[in-house]
Amino acid sequence: MKTILHVDCSPRGHAAESYQLSQKIIGFLLQKEPAASVVDRVIGGRAIPHIDGSYATALGATQKSSAEICPAGSMSRSEELIQELERSDFVVIGTPMHNFTVPSALKAWIDHIVRVRRTFNTTPEGYAGTLRDRPVFVAVSSGGRFSGERARQPDFLTPYLKAILGTIGLHDLTFFSVQGTALGPDAVAEARTKADHALQAYFSSFRPQSRSAEQVCL
Repeated sequence: MKTILHVDCSPRGHAAESYQLSQKIIGFLLQKEPAASVVDRVIGGRAIPHIDGSYATALGATQKSSAEICPAGSMSRSEELIQELERSDFVVIGTPMHNFTVPSALKAWIDHIVRVRRTFNTTPEGYAGTLRDRPVFVAVSSGGRFSGERARQPDFLTPYLKAILGTIGLHDLTFFSVQGTALGPDAVAEARTKADHALQAYFSSFRPQSRSAEQVCL
């Protein structure tokens, strides 16, 4: 049985556009994999702490296993989150865009799962991820527009997530978005319709076993 890991980043919970969009993605995945189970990892609203001093000390150590140096505190939480990610077959991240990039809650989760000598190694050629690649879907909501002809703000979220998740071996990323949520009801309705069309078009030909390396559906 396959597992869908749902990472929910918004402090607004179920009322968030990113949450609602991520639920639509999960719905399409369940149509393709009806027996799949969904694991909800809520990280918005300070649901997980930032890494602590002992975690940072362990990362700076030279020993092979940082978990052996610091088994408690945020290192323990890091291991829990990494194992949860490792068990997943699909990852769905629902996140708002805050100040052109990821919110601090998502950054905290990333800091826990991107761990040297655990989810990536350093080599003479650069970083080498150790995780098995799998489809990662990112549902983004934004008060302004950051893509298309009417974009009026920069987007640091998309390139950052590609780079940081790629560091640990997750390269199969697909982005969907609801943009312009602060521009009034008509803009929100238009953005939702656009996102729905993108989802329908994408999942009409989606095959879990035959995925391209990276796609963006903004």
